[in-house]
Amino acid sequence: MSLVHPIFSVLVSRPELVMNHVAGYAALAQEEATSVGTEVAKRAIAWAVCGVCALVFVLLAGVALMLGAVNGDFHWALLLVPAVPLVGAVVAWTIARRQLPARAFAELRAQLDADVQALRTLGGRP
Repeated sequence: MSLVHPIFSVLVSRPELVMNHVAGYAALAQEEATSVGTEVAKRAIAWAVCGVCALVFVLLAGVALMLGAVNGDFHWALLLVPAVPLVGAVVAWTIARRQLPARAFAELRAQLDADVQALRTLGGRP
């Protein structure tokens, strides 16, 4: 049995094969990160919209409460105006709470597992 793992002989004799393999990993990682990255960006935007809408709701609800207290009579607009940003906050909150794809980077993990198994087989270990 050789003391040097077969991967080292490939690294020395055919480095372009290893570079092509690493480039394939980089392309696969970039492709999967792009798909997950767009989902993360959507969630970040939804959280920002939720925060802004919640802040606007609190401000408008406070103004409506003060106007209702000063006037002494109830008007439907005092409920409707703060309700609009509240609905926006709830919608943004439901979008922001969605789960990320369950199998993010699954193809990359599968490829890494296959390569590790191949290296173990080459090295003589099961």
